[in-house]
Amino acid sequence: MTTPGTPGHQPGRLSDRLDGLLDSTVDGVLRASARRAPDRTALHYRDRSWTYAALDAAVSTAAAHLRTARGLAEGDRVATYGHNSDAYLIAYLACARAGLIHVPVNQNLTGADLTYILRQSGSSLVLADPDLAVRVPEGFAVQPLRDAPDSFLDALKEPVPYEPDGNPLAPVQLLYTSGTTADPKGAIMTHRALVHEYASAVEALDLADTDRPVHALPLYHSAQMHVFLLPYLAVGAENTLLDGPDAGTLFDLVEAGRADSFFAPPTVWISIANHPDFATRSLDGLRKAFYGASIMPVPVLERLRARLPDLAFYNCFGQSEIGPLATVLRPEEHEGRMDSCGRPVRHVEARILDEKGAEVPDGTAGEIAYRSPQLCLGYWGTDDQDLFADGWFRSGDLAVRDAEGYFTIVDRVKDVINSGGVLVASRQVEDALYTHPAVAEAAVIGLPDERWIEAVTAVVVPRDASLTEDQLLAHAREKLAHFKAPKRIVFVDELPRNASGKILKRELRDRFAG
Repeated sequence: MTTPGTPGHQPGRLSDRLDGLLDSTVDGVLRASARRAPDRTALHYRDRSWTYAALDAAVSTAAAHLRTARGLAEGDRVATYGHNSDAYLIAYLACARAGLIHVPVNQNLTGADLTYILRQSGSSLVLADPDLAVRVPEGFAVQPLRDAPDSFLDALKEPVPYEPDGNPLAPVQLLYTSGTTADPKGAIMTHRALVHEYASAVEALDLADTDRPVHALPLYHSAQMHVFLLPYLAVGAENTLLDGPDAGTLFDLVEAGRADSFFAPPTVWISIANHPDFATRSLDGLRKAFYGASIMPVPVLERLRARLPDLAFYNCFGQSEIGPLATVLRPEEHEGRMDSCGRPVRHVEARILDEKGAEVPDGTAGEIAYRSPQLCLGYWGTDDQDLFADGWFRSGDLAVRDAEGYFTIVDRVKDVINSGGVLVASRQVEDALYTHPAVAEAAVIGLPDERWIEAVTAVVVPRDASLTEDQLLAHAREKLAHFKAPKRIVFVDELPRNASGKILKRELRDRFAG
């Protein structure tokens, strides 16, 4: 529940309003905002701005275009393969209004990875930015998303009404997992699941119509689209959409009074903290800082809070299958539990299970499982449904719950390192490494070892080229028990990650296993 006095708190108003929309469709959330405040600005993108009424009308026109001009039928899949843009947002909402299933595609995918998503989803149409359309394999119908003749965006010039069927229980999106540990799987998200998640996000994150949020992470990713942009449209805020995260652009918007709320994964917050202008720019106008998508190193969070002591930090945690928000650590809850991901949001139940599926006592590590109306129906086109037994989803995250109900993520189950028969959480080792001033980024993995089973190995991006392996090993041994300290340090220029900022530890294990 929201707490009086916290940023953006509006007693009873926004939560009650969204509770009345829980049986709505995704596009119905936008339509409600357009009816309530038609002339309010909904979105800025580059040199274009949309009022709520204009955005809603564009969604109807786009829905009509997809069903008539493109000849698509209810339940057909439409892939969107593009960079951030207003056209991308409209495409998602138009699919929702037209009874189609939207398939967001990582704009960095190429070759076999791209083909896999398009074929596995059975997409009937690919809406693609022109620079990406050339990557789409033969055999798929393609329409330019924008910036080209006969583009999807050009089709919106003449308004066309469209009345949706409005089935909240119907699938609206195939939300593919990031594929950091296995092939991506398409989580089948219904309107009902996502609208419940929007309501959870609004309440847990104190989202308000007076906020001025900036959205810079890729819209194909569930966090940016479903935890922030759609919930902020639901409350009627004025949103700014960027092509990508850039610290300088964010600083400019804050100083100009055009931005006061921002979400980014830890990797982006690290780049902001390391930016040469971070210490000198006037950033007091930034009121809400949201982080998530991967574990935030505690030393980095401490550095950010020291520089901006009045900034309210929210830790957002979850995964694609649950829409994706599951738990939140609110600003007033950080003291004494900086490594926690908080407590479950309104529409989520969570518990900690052992390997046999039994709930474990508080303070005991186990796999976190969820039950929620936000949960997906399962995975598209696969029999791999064993993670959804008895209505509870097994997340793959190793966590601990304390007596007050706060959860702390220890690691991904697949990333825990077996060092000489003792399990080591990579997160704890990474936090120790981040306390060294010459470490810019670090990822800890286990590599096969005859003696240790898996040797704790740190892959590090140094801030200072003079940093040596011996120096960093000595630092780690001062901070950690001997069995947790890295056996080896590997220095690299950058860490591999997907577009949402998650470090690809599977790729690191493959690269250095030999």
